[in-house]
Amino acid sequence: MTTSQHTVNHRPPTDQEVLREITGMLAAVLDEYGLADTEVTMATRFTEDLELESIDLVTLSGRLQERWGDHINFAEFIAGMELDEIIGLTVGRLVDYVVNQLQNAARG
Repeated sequence: MTTSQHTVNHRPPTDQEVLREITGMLAAVLDEYGLADTEVTMATRFTEDLELESIDLVTLSGRLQERWGDHINFAEFIAGMELDEIIGLTVGRLVDYVVNQLQNAARG
């Protein structure tokens, strides 16, 4: 059973569980810059607080898909946003998206 199948066949993760997973993914991405110890909360902004570049968001997108499969499409998530929304994107907004997508997948 793959990880994404496991998520769909059981209860969806909570906000805090998803936050923990995304924080781990961000730590791996930030480690390249020596920023792995940066505190990440729901209010943390990807651009202003973490100083992520677009390539870092692509890396994060890949990690999200590896973890949760096709249920999480980061490109689709940000496609409907204005530039200022993308610049101000918070970890919390991504967590909410992931939780909602996984809940929808669990419902079938």
